[in-house]
Amino acid sequence: MFSTVLVANRGEIAVRVLRACRELGIRTAVVYSTADADSAAVRLADQAVLIGPALSRRSYLNAAAIVEAARLVGADAVHPGYGFLSEDADFAEICADNGLTFIGPPPQVMAALADKSSARALMSRAGLPLPPGSVSPVSNAARAAEIAAEVGYPVIVKAAAGGGGRGMTVVRGAAELSRAYARTRAAAQAAFGDDRVYVERYLTEARHVEVQILCDRHGNGVHLGTRDCSVQRRHQKLVEEAPAPALSAATLDAIARIALHGALEVGFAGVGTVEFLVDAEERFHFLEINCRIQVEHPVTEMITGIDLVHEQLHVAAGLPLRIRQEDVRLHGVAVECRVNVEDPYRDFAPTPGRLDRFVPPGGPFTRVDTHGHPGYLVGPHYDSLLAKVAVWAPDRDLALRRLDRALAEFDIAGPGVRTTIPFVQRVLDDPEFRAARHTTALVDRMLGADRPPAPRPQPADVPPAEPADVPGSVLAGPVDVPRPAVPRSEPADAARSSAAPPVSAAPAGPCPSAPPPLRPAAPPPLRPAAPPPLRPAAPPPLRPAVPSLRGAVAPEPAGPPPSTRPVAATHGAGRPSVLTATEEER
Repeated sequence: MFSTVLVANRGEIAVRVLRACRELGIRTAVVYSTADADSAAVRLADQAVLIGPALSRRSYLNAAAIVEAARLVGADAVHPGYGFLSEDADFAEICADNGLTFIGPPPQVMAALADKSSARALMSRAGLPLPPGSVSPVSNAARAAEIAAEVGYPVIVKAAAGGGGRGMTVVRGAAELSRAYARTRAAAQAAFGDDRVYVERYLTEARHVEVQILCDRHGNGVHLGTRDCSVQRRHQKLVEEAPAPALSAATLDAIARIALHGALEVGFAGVGTVEFLVDAEERFHFLEINCRIQVEHPVTEMITGIDLVHEQLHVAAGLPLRIRQEDVRLHGVAVECRVNVEDPYRDFAPTPGRLDRFVPPGGPFTRVDTHGHPGYLVGPHYDSLLAKVAVWAPDRDLALRRLDRALAEFDIAGPGVRTTIPFVQRVLDDPEFRAARHTTALVDRMLGADRPPAPRPQPADVPPAEPADVPGSVLAGPVDVPRPAVPRSEPADAARSSAAPPVSAAPAGPCPSAPPPLRPAAPPPLRPAAPPPLRPAAPPPLRPAVPSLRGAVAPEPAGPPPSTRPVAATHGAGRPSVLTATEEER
């Protein structure tokens, strides 16, 4: 196993990986930008290295600075989390060239699967069904029109190098195709530096179903069941559940088996997700393979009792898989929703701001992964994900009720801050979703309604007289993130954090067949606005002190150095350190 792991990410996923490493006795380090200097990840890591300003390309996307940080702290492995450089084959190769283990698949496998056209060709040869359309990139608009005429409209034009919901255009008629083709190529070139696109039939009434896989470097692999991720806006997931509901056992088994087969055929190693579209007749079509830990991995952990980050670290260290397929047992149902700092009634526009109140829900089988805390400044620089709320229950109906109860308890308030909680509550109330008849068209249908229902009452944007200065927690206990003594102007996070231990419970009795409505129309407040602190402000250290590199700066690639001057900074329990800040960073 590794001695020191550098976490090359931020927010929720950085905290998740740091906790997993600590549980396995691995020393940790984390990189951070000036915007994240007071983040939960910086406080939880054994060491922290400043790698640049808030701008992602000069910090979390700066491969040279990250590798230099790893060398500075003596790391032998780099965990990329999700997003940023997590699926960058060049970064994985750079790590290998510098004697670092990249915790992910081999670079050549990542390169082949990151290219959507290449991945489609590989999976087609492995026997996975594809949506009707082109297998290789389409070189001109005329050829795109021929393919669209063959498969029938609507079609979708996709960037071969795309990902994360970007680089896709739905075309509903021949008159739109030429312009959409040119626009998608231009957008792909701007976003990914690669203008290749392909065309396939767009399935309007389909469900997005994915399979969690885990493979070692010795040719062994298992699947951990399915997840349904059909509730999406702009191809970004909002609600995920495991296992995928309302599909026959035969279909679920077939999807899982063929997903694992395809991954093993291309030499996949690590944790990953194979994604499919499933139509009304339960025919499934391959979409892509994600070569990283997924945002929604908690729901799989909750129905299997398997810690995916532990297993990811285990196989990345070159150890053989310690789970056999017959060992995997699925228990109950888990549902997760993402809490984004966005206004769903203004086209999901980000609403950054300071959190005057932040009290996550608790209760049985309820897990919250978050890096937020009272006083936290949600900045505009990064993804707007603030928290993930996941619940487990023996059946889907109770799981939905439990999630609804948890969201009603979640108290988030601050000037101008809005979240997606009211919209997720609308999803939970939707009859099609409750009956598991929903498709990827659900959110568009809801947003297209003539007059959407009024949002649920939200906490007033009035700060309490004395906001709590210790964040809430769920199963894993509170995150030790005290508020800074002096207000800072730094714009901090916008997504991700603490992962509670996976939950596996014996099934209980079924719920009544005719359950009551999810909630009263106007529920009363469930807790005081200003809860008392959950623990002393200065807890004893959890482990022997280690040499601190907080405030150390990983140098950027060679070039004319900016003018610098020392700036006093404070990290952790008031320990002074010195960092070097450029004028731009200040």
